[in-house]
Amino acid sequence: MSEIENKVLEYVKGRINWHKETSQDHYDFWEEHIRFVYKEADMLAKQNKADEEVVRIGALLHDIALIDMVGTRAEHHINGKKIAEKVLDDFNYPEDKKQKVLGCILHHRSSKEAQNIEEICVADADILAHFDNIPLLFDVMYTLRHLELADVRKQLKDYIEKDFNDLSDITRDSFKERYEKIKDVIIVE
Repeated sequence: MSEIENKVLEYVKGRINWHKETSQDHYDFWEEHIRFVYKEADMLAKQNKADEEVVRIGALLHDIALIDMVGTRAEHHINGKKIAEKVLDDFNYPEDKKQKVLGCILHHRSSKEAQNIEEICVADADILAHFDNIPLLFDVMYTLRHLELADVRKQLKDYIEKDFNDLSDITRDSFKERYEKIKDVIIVE
């Protein structure tokens, strides 16, 4: 991990701790999402010969607007880009790499909008992180939404199918076997 990645990681973890202490939900973005995105992004960057540092920093900062509770969920990619730009400027990150990281944040919601391999890696890692934390998806549907178990199964099935179909072609192909195993375990029909 480079020096700049360490600085960004410390920054993000500090903001996550602030969020846990001050938000109503006390959600732990690191334990429940970011660490999974980071791990998957790193793997995808290596597989696809992307700029690993750019991808990992993009993964760390992709949800910074949600962590900082800035704006709406629908616009968190736009607000996150603005926040990340300031953070990266404060760390004197090189302009060319900064623009790539900002693209990763702006386009992390769908690989269909991605403009380069780094953006695809972060967008796909964000989706793969959902598969890494199925218990959270179940908890949201069952506990927070108060759904019956049969409805949870249907919504979970629909959710993971949508996520799988939203992956880029390159990731979907390499993930298909793992996806089928997840479906076999989670979706009992």
